[in-house]
Amino acid sequence: MTEIKTETIGPEERFQNFLKSFQTETGEYKYRRRIAQMGVIGSRSLIIDFEDLATFDSSLAKNLIDNPDEFLAYASKAAEAQLKIEDPEYAEKVEMIYVRFRGLLDKVSLRNVGAEHRGKLIMVDGILVRATMVKPLLTNAVFKCRRCDQTQSIPQTGVFLQRPFSCTNPACRRAGPFDFVEGESSFINSQEVRIQERPEDLPPGQLPRSMDVKLIEDLVDIARPGDRVSVIGIVRALQEVIPRRGRLRTFDLYLEANFIDTLGKEVEIVQISPEEEKQILEFSKDPFIHLKIIRSIAPSIYGYEDVKEAISYLLFSGVPKTLPDGVSIRGDVNLLLIGDPGTAKSQLLQYVARIAPRGLYTSGRGTTAAGLTAAVVREKAGGLVLEAGALVLADKGVCSIDEFDKMRPEDRVAIHEAMEQQTISVAKGGIVATLNARSSILAAANPALGRYEPSRTVAENITLPITVLSRFDLIFIMKDVPQRELDTKMSEHILSLHTSGAAPIVPPIPPQLLRKYISYAKRIVPRITEETVKRFEAFYLKMRAVSEPTTSPVAITPRQLESLVRLAEARARAALRSEVTAEDAEAVIKLVEKSLGQVGIDVTTGKYDIDLIMTGKPKTLRDKLQDVLSTIVEIEREDGIVALEKLCDQLRTVHGIERIEADKLITQLTRDGTIYSPKAGYVKKT
Repeated sequence: MTEIKTETIGPEERFQNFLKSFQTETGEYKYRRRIAQMGVIGSRSLIIDFEDLATFDSSLAKNLIDNPDEFLAYASKAAEAQLKIEDPEYAEKVEMIYVRFRGLLDKVSLRNVGAEHRGKLIMVDGILVRATMVKPLLTNAVFKCRRCDQTQSIPQTGVFLQRPFSCTNPACRRAGPFDFVEGESSFINSQEVRIQERPEDLPPGQLPRSMDVKLIEDLVDIARPGDRVSVIGIVRALQEVIPRRGRLRTFDLYLEANFIDTLGKEVEIVQISPEEEKQILEFSKDPFIHLKIIRSIAPSIYGYEDVKEAISYLLFSGVPKTLPDGVSIRGDVNLLLIGDPGTAKSQLLQYVARIAPRGLYTSGRGTTAAGLTAAVVREKAGGLVLEAGALVLADKGVCSIDEFDKMRPEDRVAIHEAMEQQTISVAKGGIVATLNARSSILAAANPALGRYEPSRTVAENITLPITVLSRFDLIFIMKDVPQRELDTKMSEHILSLHTSGAAPIVPPIPPQLLRKYISYAKRIVPRITEETVKRFEAFYLKMRAVSEPTTSPVAITPRQLESLVRLAEARARAALRSEVTAEDAEAVIKLVEKSLGQVGIDVTTGKYDIDLIMTGKPKTLRDKLQDVLSTIVEIEREDGIVALEKLCDQLRTVHGIERIEADKLITQLTRDGTIYSPKAGYVKKT
């Protein structure tokens, strides 16, 4: 559209001319239609696309950026005048129209906002990390003189309440005292939020910058902590004050919002062009698409096909379900990597945080429970507000937690609820809230003794509570075992990385396109076919049949069956299929068998034993502990107290448990609190 030369008329008339005359390519009067609809929906805000104004009248758009206070008032009056033409009846009811501008042509980075932007209209992107409660804000205060009952109204601006200097009654003219008349005064809703730089915008080694944003009227409660937002507003400066000392020369910058756009409600925040969509659909038709995705994940890391396959399912994730009775079943896949030092765990985690449409990376040693979940923080005014942690910020994305075993036990407990229920419940300082944390968790941990010991169980190899272990869908052990052929290929791969500066394998799907592919695939909701159900049922029953009621360990539980469904849905999504096929079922069964084969085998019998993950003790160990306990009970019934020598003799003769093993079992029972030692050389049941 050609620019209209309107320099001779005033700003208000130019705004009205724009609202009245702007047409789309189809010839529709876009803003006349929007103004006409305001009365129908009862709105007091008119949203204008800034690009339309810049195309219609570029000098007016420039003036709006440079002098927003003045020109927003002109725009508001123009909208009111146009509303009187379109809907005179509604125009009489409405006191003021808020004109909100969407999508400025130029974005300012949050860390670059400075003194030169003061008083200007800017647009910034960030993550909303804190939001206060909605409070009424006084706009017009009515005061009554106590001496003569004369009332007067004073428009309110700034931070503090402005009172009248003297009575307006000519017969009184006294300087007070005045009573504030709340019933006749005008209020609007207001809220303060804080936005922080997005992780992907953060320069290396820098702390994220944040800025407070003031919201009023229809902008309040549009976004919640964890949402990615784009805010358009006027930069204001507030002077810093030290109590009882005075005002400082430094000022705090904040944004007075004109418009807030929530980008992060869904994962479809990634913009996909029609050409990219065509590419994505072509890729999905490839029969070897899963292999291509696996090869595209961290191509600079050699090997680990099983782990990369599991990571691909974690990125695509299954379908969350809410049942009629309100019970929700998570769709996100949780994956734990236990590995020897130098097995590229951290590199995999950082890669996943970068490639996921919404990903966060954090390390266990520097992470607290409040940092993972939500912190209750005292605001300036004295009230308490919630500040979102990593799991809340990674909502509908992936949270990579490195050095998982190095976290303090009390902090690690914080993620129990997030891993299964996918919520974060907070009850602190009078704030009782439940926040969404629908994120997949990819965690990495080192073995307790530095290297993974195959002769020890998973629970013994890793210092993680069983309650956390059982919540992972897949657990993989990354062992560093010398193998000549593999070591030759690995060394060639690493050395070529250093000599060429690029991965020897070119990823079949470029990283940016893979990110968009994942985002596109998450829109699909695959349905499980009858054939898949039969295949899963057959596998589940076969594994359960291995577990004979009295003698054998339990090989699989319903939790693993749910994991199979999630993984199969993720595999179907990866191929953009609307149905989960038998091929998907076979592939994920193989992967689950590999995971169970690594962590769910009883090292003494060689059988699958899911209790290794669920309880930390294999069935063989539990049986032996039971033998020790029953022997203690028998001797205690006869002697009143159990001598260790007599106990060990009886265990050897009756149950065939040698002295060294018996000592270990007694130590374990003592550690668990089942038995105690009243004096040296004797034990008793607790």
